[in-house]
Amino acid sequence: MCVQEDELTASYWNNKGRDALHSALTSQRNLHQAKNLILFLGDGMGVSTVTAARILKGQQQGNSGEEFSLFMDTFPHLALSKTYNVDQQMPDSAGTATAYLCGVKSNYGTVGVTAATPRGNCSASIGNEVESILHRAKNAGKSVGIVTTTRVQHASPAASYAHSADRSWYADSDLPAEAVQYGCRDIAYQLISNTDINVILGGGRQYMFPKTTTDPEYPTETGDRNDGRNLVDEWLENKKNAKYVWNKSDFDAVNPTNTDFLMGLFEPADCRYEVDRDLSMDPSLSEMTEKAIRILSKNPNGFFLFVEEGRIDHGHHAGMAKRALTETIALDDAIGRAAELTSELDTLTIVTADHSHVFTFGGYSERGNPVLGVSRSLAEDNKHFTTALYGNGPGYQIENGTRPDVNETEAMDKDYLQQAAVHLSSETHGIEDVAIFAKGPMSHLIDGVQEQSYIAHVLAYAACIDPYENCELPLPSHGVGIKPSLLLSLLSLFFLTFYSC
Repeated sequence: MCVQEDELTASYWNNKGRDALHSALTSQRNLHQAKNLILFLGDGMGVSTVTAARILKGQQQGNSGEEFSLFMDTFPHLALSKTYNVDQQMPDSAGTATAYLCGVKSNYGTVGVTAATPRGNCSASIGNEVESILHRAKNAGKSVGIVTTTRVQHASPAASYAHSADRSWYADSDLPAEAVQYGCRDIAYQLISNTDINVILGGGRQYMFPKTTTDPEYPTETGDRNDGRNLVDEWLENKKNAKYVWNKSDFDAVNPTNTDFLMGLFEPADCRYEVDRDLSMDPSLSEMTEKAIRILSKNPNGFFLFVEEGRIDHGHHAGMAKRALTETIALDDAIGRAAELTSELDTLTIVTADHSHVFTFGGYSERGNPVLGVSRSLAEDNKHFTTALYGNGPGYQIENGTRPDVNETEAMDKDYLQQAAVHLSSETHGIEDVAIFAKGPMSHLIDGVQEQSYIAHVLAYAACIDPYENCELPLPSHGVGIKPSLLLSLLSLFFLTFYSC
């Protein structure tokens, strides 16, 4: 067990409480207009995932972990988001993305359209399109970008630029006959056609090229398009200071000073998990976020940036908690890097999730117990169990009425399947509320229990863009702001000194 001696005294906790109370009493609202907007999305990042990732990140830095603070934990304003879709109690990433990006709740599996559009019904989507905060920010004269660890045509980023009755219509080869008949376009086509996006970084190469085009990294793979179009070339056409890259060396060579448009597609589909990432071929989420901010921030009118860590969700679906939690830490690292590159005086930053997962974190464990470790006590079958578990999923391991024992060594493996109560091939989303963290101009509006669609309205109001052009907020202050990331660096040194086990 790892306990700091000071924690055994009442004065330690009283002083800690006084400090927090003083901070709350002296905090001031930033009532200025936001020049820049950044929305970080942890796909599948429920509250239990945030807690487990916090402790894991602290333990990776030599601490017991429980007392650690993620960058997102330092945001002063917090709310809960109700995640249901209009037609489903358990939501998906498409309907939720339409809510937090467009301000309108929609149906499961649809992006950028109202709930008058049933999934897969192209004709019903016509006339029921809704515009995203990204699109409206571009119309307001801001630069805009999307960064994701999934394919850039995936449900979450797609809602920022596309209108589709089905999230799975990635390329024209995915369109059913009814969609072709009524003129609905695939999501990859809409990526380059609907909104002039300045920065596009993630995976998804295969949907941009014809089936006759061989992938540059994997010679046995080809593009997915039937129409023979090279959407990357079409995107580059007639753009000044525009670049396309597909590997890290070319990405690193991009100079933000003379680059106004950048598309980087680093995998045919989703980017690799952080634990599997080829450091020589694929940039990290933090590196992509930094490059995007440096390019977008040249615009004197400001920018909107959507950053998604999408493989948290995939790790949970696979029943592999280590992968999901490592992705969550990668998101937090990107949040910290963005804090170093921007100012709270003129940048509204929101961190949230689209939905949770049936991931639980509990059991009898001492202070400092490894997040992916085992409980100190045995179950009723006299076998160990991990403190990280799933309500359902591929980790169901009961055979002939018994389950296997588990030790800490095997439980810490990146491919270990945490045990699950119900056997499913893929673990499911959760239904409970998720957290919204906010800092910067008008961030105090993130408060209470809100519909998920409220997030897009806060972003639009804070920046005085459609439909809140007449918000009459004063322009941002240009004083020097305190970087919370610097404070966290100092706190990390403190924790390393006093909480080391």
